[in-house]
Amino acid sequence: MRNIMLSFIFLGMLLQAVPACGQLTEDAPINQTPAPDAAPDGDSPGTAGTAPGAPVTLNRRAPNSYPPNPFIFYRGNVQLDNNQILLGNANVSAPRKGFYISLWKFLPILGLFFLWCASAKWAYTDSQSLKARPQFWSTVLLLAGLAGFVLATLSPNYLLAFFIGVMGYAAPIGSYIYERNQKVPDSAKVMTPRHIRSVVIRFLAKYGIRIGGGAAVEQAVGPPITFIGRSKEGGRSKAVESSRGYMSAKELIYDAILRRSTDIHLEPKEDEMSVRLRIDGVMYPTEPFDPAVGQNVINIIKVLSAMDITEKRKPQDGSFGAEMEFREIDFRVATQGTRFGEKMVMRILDQSNSVSSLAQLGMRKQLADRIREIISSPHGLFLTCGPTGAGKSTTLYAALGEIDSYQRNIITIEDPIEYKMPSVTQIEINNKAGQTFAGSLRSVLRQDPDVVMIGEIRDNETALIACQAANTGHMVFSTVHANETFSALYRMLDLGVEPYMLSSSLSAILGQRLARRLCPDCRVPYKPKPEFLKNANLPADKIDNLYKPPTETDGQCPTCGGLGYKGRIGVYELLDLNDRMRDMIRDSASVTQLKAEARKNGMLYMREEGLRLVVKGVTSIEEMLRVVK
Repeated sequence: MRNIMLSFIFLGMLLQAVPACGQLTEDAPINQTPAPDAAPDGDSPGTAGTAPGAPVTLNRRAPNSYPPNPFIFYRGNVQLDNNQILLGNANVSAPRKGFYISLWKFLPILGLFFLWCASAKWAYTDSQSLKARPQFWSTVLLLAGLAGFVLATLSPNYLLAFFIGVMGYAAPIGSYIYERNQKVPDSAKVMTPRHIRSVVIRFLAKYGIRIGGGAAVEQAVGPPITFIGRSKEGGRSKAVESSRGYMSAKELIYDAILRRSTDIHLEPKEDEMSVRLRIDGVMYPTEPFDPAVGQNVINIIKVLSAMDITEKRKPQDGSFGAEMEFREIDFRVATQGTRFGEKMVMRILDQSNSVSSLAQLGMRKQLADRIREIISSPHGLFLTCGPTGAGKSTTLYAALGEIDSYQRNIITIEDPIEYKMPSVTQIEINNKAGQTFAGSLRSVLRQDPDVVMIGEIRDNETALIACQAANTGHMVFSTVHANETFSALYRMLDLGVEPYMLSSSLSAILGQRLARRLCPDCRVPYKPKPEFLKNANLPADKIDNLYKPPTETDGQCPTCGGLGYKGRIGVYELLDLNDRMRDMIRDSASVTQLKAEARKNGMLYMREEGLRLVVKGVTSIEEMLRVVK
């Protein structure tokens, strides 16, 4: 497409630069050379009675010369006036210079071409984000546009040619807009009266022209994000649009999303409201608010989350949503009273960043294949463990994505629902209404499930029901808060599960951490010390370089924003139970004996998996030591 566009531009410039060939000029008279035998005093037969200075009419030509051409030949878009052409006259007045094309007719065609290129690029990126057949629509837009321009070129009439070109552009792009508007909410639809009005207001506001009132201009000019209150009617969203601090709240959340933040912390201080963002698991401070503005922002978020804005000391929980760039984003909100006021933490759950397969987690192939075998079993208990924010729920969502949800009945019990999954029954816990994990799990087991995912096992009743479900022909996924796999195993025993029941129901435990990825554009190679390689059991002769983030003197990378890291990758260890280990659990064997048997079974510890990522240049040794102790 880029080559085609450059060809059109080059052709247009060439046609504008080359003047018309063969055009007439005032310095090119026709047949002004007199015959060789003409008398110098004007008494020759062909010039008798001609006044001095008057045009000379040639009645004869020189021997062996061509006769004069009675037709004036010209090229380009110059139109000669018949009154300016005197056939048989020795002098012809010439018009202005011309070109081969009409510039005023060529410019609309050129503008339509650039519009087609820009629309095709937008449709490709938009269809990718919406997962709306990007390859199909890219092909349709390319072929339809090319066909329209080819037919327009072959058309003898300009208006017909322009109409054909417009149809070749408008028909496919209009069809795509119609399809994508069926998949998005009303606020994300394009080319609707609401969207066109917003674009016009935003465009005019850039030049100081404000229409529609201050609220409309503020809504259109502000960050392109729309809040959705917890109530389905949207009344809470309307109520906060005219509140003080509304634009500050929008700018804060919009900026946090652009920075790939997972959490926003609003922390009251003595003279300000500090703001910190958690990016790739690490906290970074950003510009604080004044105390009054910060409190207004907190009140707006509390209204959206259906919280009590008059209660500032007791902890409260809530949630709300937002729409940004045609994608849905959910927020989990928690408040807590502190010494200087109310603190708020918002967890950002971006639906577009959800993981749908194990391949996206960055596992090595052997580990991913073994987990696929475990989750494909007809029954069992698969647990993930790790601290808060280690990606346990994301791993379970990826495991569910590997299962055919049309042939198997999948039910999840979560607190709250983090990512929406099609063809999966998702249940959200409501402790205020008396709906708990244990009570919901009992009810779910009567719904004929094949796979059950429990958000977290945190009490004895839930642990017992989960093990019983695994023993009665269900595949159960869940998480446990423990630092590593063997701690998670004994955590289940501490919750009151009998060793014989746990040994027969448990299939495997996956421990994990999240390490930051080095930025591929600014990472710095260095030669590791031989002592380090020896202590890490790494072959010094096979490792030339390791990588680390750049220092402040290396400059700021635009890819990662100067952080040196971009994105995260999982560091895993899998405790895969065999028959020998089940017997040891049933006999209450020690941790040392279980570890020895697991090593014989081929288990790699989390530190060893982390070193593999360090050697491959995915992360740094400092980052690996930070997350894996």
